[in-house]
Amino acid sequence: MPKPFASSADLGDKTPTLEILADGVYALTAEGDPNIGAVEGEDFLVCFEALATPAAARDWLTVLRAHTDKPIRYLVLSHYHAVRTLGAGAFNAPVIIAHDRTRALIAERGKQDWESELGRMPRLFKDPDGIPGLTWPSVTFSSTLTIDLGGDRGDLDLAYCGRGHTEGDIVAWLPRHRILFAGDLVETQAALYTGDAFHREWATGTLDHVASFGADTLVGGRGAVAHGRDEAAAAVAQTRDFLDTMIRETGRVRDAGGTLKDAFEAVHAALAPAYGRWPIFEHCLPFDVSRLWDEMDGVERPRIWTADRDREVWAALQD
Repeated sequence: MPKPFASSADLGDKTPTLEILADGVYALTAEGDPNIGAVEGEDFLVCFEALATPAAARDWLTVLRAHTDKPIRYLVLSHYHAVRTLGAGAFNAPVIIAHDRTRALIAERGKQDWESELGRMPRLFKDPDGIPGLTWPSVTFSSTLTIDLGGDRGDLDLAYCGRGHTEGDIVAWLPRHRILFAGDLVETQAALYTGDAFHREWATGTLDHVASFGADTLVGGRGAVAHGRDEAAAAVAQTRDFLDTMIRETGRVRDAGGTLKDAFEAVHAALAPAYGRWPIFEHCLPFDVSRLWDEMDGVERPRIWTADRDREVWAALQD
């Protein structure tokens, strides 16, 4: 029988887990669903990621408000994907921060991405009719941006580590606590989505930059929080291995004169023993290999995903 499209059959509730990583530093994980976080300043909050809809974001804020009533001043978006940005309206943040390239991506393909991700992951879009429109950052930067948290709380450093999961991913670093919010540049025991990625840059210089922080605690885009330097390093290594395996197997098939379908099957066979049971593995892999094939074919920037193109790629590779 054909496999259900993407995550369309993943309709069961996930159990969220709030972790207080340090004084005023919070992470919410949910069994492989997108992670989200917050950091307290002296008299304000910085929130990291926005989830897919305002209704979904309000559920997170209800949990957060049990621990702090400080007003939200900043909302930081790690990148442009719909499931990370369209819930921004719930935060009422005066300042929404993203990378320069993230703003450009929203302008170029935000509407198509919204329609694509709604079709792929309907469960994440709680009350989709409540989305007021695309989320637009009010402040962007190209390399680094530092938020003074006030009092004795130190700084929150936002940094661009290079092209990876998208053109515009950023991380948030708390040097005082050595805590890194890595967004989807790193996953912890969850499969990678690479449909908008730059695989070779991500697997090398970008992950080298991420690793250079030497985090003692790492919050990836999905999966459990990595506690301790060894676990944080292992999460980076796992992400790199997933990418390296994709690159090796796809390149091998291409060199042998194979097809995209052949490459998908080779990558699936190589990754499934270690990663096949992890969240969104089957969902992501057709889109991952399709983008990598394009990249090796000289398509510099990812082609725009649409609801129709999603279905075409799925039918060609996963059915």
